[in-house]
Amino acid sequence: MSLIKWRPKEDWDPVREFAELEEEMSRFFDFPLLRWHFGKHSPKEKVWSVPLDIYETKDAVVVKADLPGMKKNEINVSIHGDVLTISGEKKKEEEVKDKHLHRIERFYGTFQRSINLPSYVDTSKIKASYKEGVLEISLPKTEEAKAKEIKVEIQ
Repeated sequence: MSLIKWRPKEDWDPVREFAELEEEMSRFFDFPLLRWHFGKHSPKEKVWSVPLDIYETKDAVVVKADLPGMKKNEINVSIHGDVLTISGEKKKEEEVKDKHLHRIERFYGTFQRSINLPSYVDTSKIKASYKEGVLEISLPKTEEAKAKEIKVEIQ
């Protein structure tokens, strides 16, 4: 039988309850034995997700992806139908002998991220640039989409 801390009903705060649960879960996943277990797999077995920002300007849809430490030739960008795919593989740095690992948080291995594109994007005029670990893909809008804006009067 476990003891549960008593709190008067008027003192109950669901936000605090979730914060305590989050703290306990964080503590559980930071347990060294779990880090050791998850660290046993080779980098090729791990798959990670590239963080993206997607926003729209009046002329284009822009996708930015953080890919720190990668070279341009290690990144693949493709479009198949209305799906944009960013993929590649981030190689693990050479291993250093006689080291004591304290934490491994950087991701290595293959990645693939796909997003559905809106129908008003002209995929034949796509442009991509890669600078300082950030991939930026500009997908211009069709001329019809640019001219579609309709001003609605509010009464």
